[in-house]
Amino acid sequence: ANNLPKAIAAAHTFLLKHPDDEMMQRNMAYYKSIPDAEEHIKDLETKPYETLFVRAVRAYNGDNWRTSISDMELALPEFFKAYDDCIAACEGSREIRDFKDFYLSIADHYIEVLACKVQCESNLTPIIGGFVVEKFVATMYHYLQFAYYKLNDMKNAASCAASYLLFDEKDEVMKQNMVYYQYHKDKWGLKEDDFQPRSEAVRYHNITTLQLEMYAFAKEHLMDDDEVSFLEM
Repeated sequence: ANNLPKAIAAAHTFLLKHPDDEMMQRNMAYYKSIPDAEEHIKDLETKPYETLFVRAVRAYNGDNWRTSISDMELALPEFFKAYDDCIAACEGSREIRDFKDFYLSIADHYIEVLACKVQCESNLTPIIGGFVVEKFVATMYHYLQFAYYKLNDMKNAASCAASYLLFDEKDEVMKQNMVYYQYHKDKWGLKEDDFQPRSEAVRYHNITTLQLEMYAFAKEHLMDDDEVSFLEM
């Protein structure tokens, strides 16, 4: 009985990642029939940036713009730190499965490291209420843009809009927002620099884009067909 809270939390955590698992669904249905089970339903793998993001969205939905901004501005660096830790971990030592030509072995290692790094973004993307938060970094800037706008902080609103567009340049609503900010720039005292994306957004965008390009190149030029299918499983 003492392990029941842990079992409930573990089942809930598993279902967040594997919502279609029938056995765990049955387990969870049983746990939910137990009195006071709800208080033990929590994600054991929740990371600091996820908690901050959820709090920020909750505040946003309640029109508490300052609180939302405060938590979202904390969530961003927490996520970037987790991302940097993830790609650094990809550089670790490697088990050699077979002895190939030295240069082939180096190429294999390089490709494995890249494959690991390009997975970091999706591996760190939160699953909240059973739903994946698509384009997580862009989504955080989207929330910030509107919250800053509601507080009449147009300088920060414009830079967050520009940051969002790095990740989704075709978003018509955000493009219209940028046109709106540009149109009123004299009234709000905005300079051209205020319409640039934030430096941490540029860094993250450049790193993730470069890694995807390098991985695509490596798959095409450095890997045989068997290895491509293995890494994409």
